[in-house]
Amino acid sequence: MSAATAAATRAPREPLNGVDTPTLFATINVVKENPGLAKFRFRASSKWVDGTCSESRVEMFTGAGTEHTHKSEFRYTADHPTVLVGQDRGPLPVEFLLVGLTSCITAGIGNIAAARGVKLTSVESQVEGDIDVMGVLGLDENVRNGYERIRITFTIAGDAPPEKLRQIVEQSRARSAVYDVLTNGVPVDLTINTR
Repeated sequence: MSAATAAATRAPREPLNGVDTPTLFATINVVKENPGLAKFRFRASSKWVDGTCSESRVEMFTGAGTEHTHKSEFRYTADHPTVLVGQDRGPLPVEFLLVGLTSCITAGIGNIAAARGVKLTSVESQVEGDIDVMGVLGLDENVRNGYERIRITFTIAGDAPPEKLRQIVEQSRARSAVYDVLTNGVPVDLTINTR
């Protein structure tokens, strides 16, 4: 039997790790046939509360050729801790960035493991970023405003050899949209309206 025949007669994968694997593969195949469906636009809005506090909202996005509404509206409060002149009513925006990075890679790990038929038993991560606030405070023009370095450690367990588990994490890192934005940059257009 040829490899093509074996692939064609292979039973479809069952859902695994909470991932609807048949739908994952069906989605990949549909997008492969119609690349225009791959274009998405995600949106968030934010409103200042007071001091260093703001509330952001995520509720709709465009993708797969249509407008989508999340099952519920997501609201996030961001603030600075008291040591940085805030009232500590929510995470710092730079902490949200760390959450976005590790969450993106973790989601990919779940999908990739399921696609490869690997049952996961545990995926945990620790992420930390180093920042020198001399730049943010305007005290040293030679110090960047953002993170100087970010470190992530993943601990993963499943029914595959350690090397295969490492490959799953590496493939997720390589396909992570957030990792890509952080390591390759992205143009940001800023528009200012006044009232």
